[in-house]
Amino acid sequence: VLLCVCCRAAAERVRYSIAEELGRGSLVGPLARDLGLSADELPARKLRVASAGKKQLKYFIVNEENGNLYVNERLDREEMCGESASCSVSFEVLVQNPLNVFRVEVSIEDVNDNSPAFRKAALDLEIGEWTLPGARFPLETARDTDVGRNSLLTYQLTSNPSFSLALKESPDGSKQPELVLERALDREKQSSFELVLTAVDGGELSRSGTVQIRVNVTDANDNPPVFSKSVYEARVAENLPAGSLVLRVRATDADAGSNGRVSYSFGNVPDAVSALFAVDSESGEIRTLAPLDFEDKSKYIFGLEARDGGGLVSHCKVQIDVTDENDNSPEITILSLSTPVPEDAPVGTVVALLNVDDPDSGENGQVSCELSGEAPLSIVASSGGSYKVVTASALDREQASEHRVTVVARDGGRPALWSRTELVLEVSDVNDNAPVFEEAAYSAYVAENNAAGALVLRVQARDADAGANGRIRTLAPLDFEDKSKYIFGLEARDGGGLVSHCKVQIDVTDENDNSPEI
Repeated sequence: VLLCVCCRAAAERVRYSIAEELGRGSLVGPLARDLGLSADELPARKLRVASAGKKQLKYFIVNEENGNLYVNERLDREEMCGESASCSVSFEVLVQNPLNVFRVEVSIEDVNDNSPAFRKAALDLEIGEWTLPGARFPLETARDTDVGRNSLLTYQLTSNPSFSLALKESPDGSKQPELVLERALDREKQSSFELVLTAVDGGELSRSGTVQIRVNVTDANDNPPVFSKSVYEARVAENLPAGSLVLRVRATDADAGSNGRVSYSFGNVPDAVSALFAVDSESGEIRTLAPLDFEDKSKYIFGLEARDGGGLVSHCKVQIDVTDENDNSPEITILSLSTPVPEDAPVGTVVALLNVDDPDSGENGQVSCELSGEAPLSIVASSGGSYKVVTASALDREQASEHRVTVVARDGGRPALWSRTELVLEVSDVNDNAPVFEEAAYSAYVAENNAAGALVLRVQARDADAGANGRIRTLAPLDFEDKSKYIFGLEARDGGGLVSHCKVQIDVTDENDNSPEI
């Protein structure tokens, strides 16, 4: 029998916002108060963090005494969310008595804790002395792992009458620094120049990074490499084997000889890019070094540079979109299980809270849950991937003292992946059955003069809640001549106060215990 419930309860969500890098023990917010819990309720309600996510559990903790939410581990926004414009951590908190679950979302705001950095400590340029004023030479861009205004970079160049700095806006909105030749160079007068390029971010307390520019004045090489595109794009499926071809870039150089020979390399890219991709310096082929994981990152944007034999450089952007494969089964976590549950629990009582998580995206990550097994239980969807298992009809311990059901979670992939876990619910007894005598009336024949304490008859009452038996014995010898019949009632009472009655009749039989009397 499959019990499938498709309704979704309205989500109850509490939101907070904190800055990254807060120390352990920093206050996030008055969670208990925001959930409407008073200080007197806290010991019984047992407010705590409970989430299926492996990382979320370590970030925050609830103080049992005041119900406040605190930072449990330093939060590094760049490590958690990378270059994403928004960053938040979502998790569930549980309360007991009665059992309930709430969704909490904490937004992590960026602080300017990273300085702009160049990939190299120095850049070498070769400029021919015949180059006309106004010629531009692309320079390496700096990288700042902060986001928003904290990552907006401006550039400054040390003052020199022969050179100035220009900023060219790239297709993605970033600014590409370019060295502009202001006046003709004369190699015989000065064969080299040393300049310093400074990148400054837009933080309130700005940070900066520098790179040295070494200009060597040469005699020839008047054409830089030219890429066939300014932006190269590719879509690849996750889990591609290492060594798979992603795309190929191509740049040409009109010069001859070594000055027209082009080699390719990465620009200033994050370590994560250079760990996953490699570029062939001669062919421009970009291949994978390791399997890609859509759940880890779904898009990579980085720069490539083409350099000719004379030192002239041009740049392009590469964008690689990783498509999702259904490679993750739903993961079922039992957040709380209330067992045993009394048999008189009302219909709709929450007996278990589950969390089902599937890190895939789209239909691959859409999960449905159902119960398999014969049990008076149903499953109801709650917020944030949580599910409640509730009683669907009345429980009866005398019919079944234990219920076993299997929770089955399936995703929407084709073919679908699924997982299962078993729930065992014990039913505790309540006094809902009165004792029942085996017979409505009992009768027995007993010889007179029976010894005191002799067994007369045995009555028995059974109680489905708990059993008890009774015996009737004589307290003194019986005398037929005194009384030959006894009729009385018996009452059976269980430990919960429920009673039942029966009738007992005892006939005393005559013995020849009297001599004739003259």
